[in-house]
Parts: sequence; C-alpha cells; structure tokens
Amino acid sequence: MSTSTRTRILEVAATLVRESPDGDISTRAVCEAAKVGAPALYRHFGDKEGLLSAVVDHGFEKYLATKRERGETTDAVEDLRRGWDSHVAFALDNRNLYRLMNSPAMRTPPAAALESHRILTGDLERAAAQGRIRVAPELAAQMIMSANVGVALMLVSRPATFDDIEVSHRVRDALYATVLTPELPPEESPGAPADAEVPTAAARLSALLRKEHGAGLSTAEAALMKEWLDRVANARPET
Repeated sequence: MSTSTRTRILEVAATLVRESPDGDISTRAVCEAAKVGAPALYRHFGDKEGLLSAVVDHGFEKYLATKRERGETTDAVEDLRRGWDSHVAFALDNRNLYRLMNSPAMRTPPAAALESHRILTGDLERAAAQGRIRVAPELAAQMIMSANVGVALMLVSRPATFDDIEVSHRVRDALYATVLTPELPPEESPGAPADAEVPTAAARLSALLRKEHGAGLSTAEAALMKEWLDRVANARPET
C-alpha cells in the first residue's frame, strides 16, 4: 500500500510540475490531487525539496535509461557530441522539469544530475585514453556540463531571445574545439597549437593509469601520479 501511495504522490506531483506556468507547485495542491494527507507526503519524501528531487529523478529516468542503453561506441568524441545534443533536446521537451533540476532552490543535486555528470566523465575518460582531449577528464566535464546546462537553460527560459537551436551547435563546437584535439596529428593539422601536445599526453596517461588501476603502482603512488599528470594537463598555456 505504501509503495502505491508513494507512486501516486510522485505521479501527481510530476503532472502538476509539467502543467504549472512556472514549474512551481505546493505540497497542499499535491496532497489534494493525490487524495492523501500531508503526513503521508512528508513520510515518503521528507519535505518539499525531497518531493521535487524525486520528481526530477522520476522524470529523468527515461532519458538516463536511453543513455545507459546506448552503450559505448569506438568514437568517444562522437558520443560526446550526441550527448550534448540529447541533453538540449530533453531540456526543450521538458522545460519545467529541466528548470527545476537546475534550480538554486535544490540544495541537494538530484541523483539524475549526478548520474548525467558521471556518464559525461566516462565518455571523456575514453576520449582521454585515445589522446583526444587537452585537459583532464574531470575539468573537461565541468567545462562541458556548465556550458551545456547554460545553453539549455537559455533556450528553455529565454525563448524570445534564444530562438534558434543553432546557438547550441555553435557553442558546442566552439567549446569542443578548445577541449578536444584534432583528429589528425598536430603536425598534419593546420592551426593545432604545438603547446597542446604535452597537456594532451598528460591527460591520456592519466586516463590510462585509471583504466589500468594504477598499472603496478601502490594506491598512494597512483594518486600522486594522477595529481601530477592532471596538473600538467590542466595548466593554462603561458601568454
């Protein structure tokens, strides 16, 4: 019975979020629509933030399921491009849910946001192992996620100003040109900066070290080596 009650509350809340003009809902409205008392709602979700966090995870589950089932291709860079585009497409199809997921009022990030970040970092670690990124995967994930979310939020929240999906493609390509290495070796790729070779090599070695679980180093030695390699990979070129 309790599982049925929890599911009913969750589905009602998700519907109210979707239909709300601004994405905000009250616990009173949820209780009335679900035909439950406030104690039942708080027993299952703790408070309003807990309810909204559960709504986000419920709504994002289908999106994350497609990313999990996608599987890894041999082209990590193409996976990164598709990941950016699918993120924006989901935001445009679920505007209130997306704004809620990224609201400052959500003091604890929903599990869906954390899993999305882990999937992105995994793709970047594969790209790093192939020598395709210029910085450590963790920094690259922060750069890409912040830009991806920023673009998606502008398209969702400011449609009168940001009325062309092409802005997403341009920001994606500009950022990836900074984070990713060219497909051709530097000596065959005009315009590829020579000073990017050392950071790229450091990022690749760091990713391979993680993949091989330390490659014979002790836990402390592997952690220290990773710290050094990531520092080299993330160093800003001198101007």
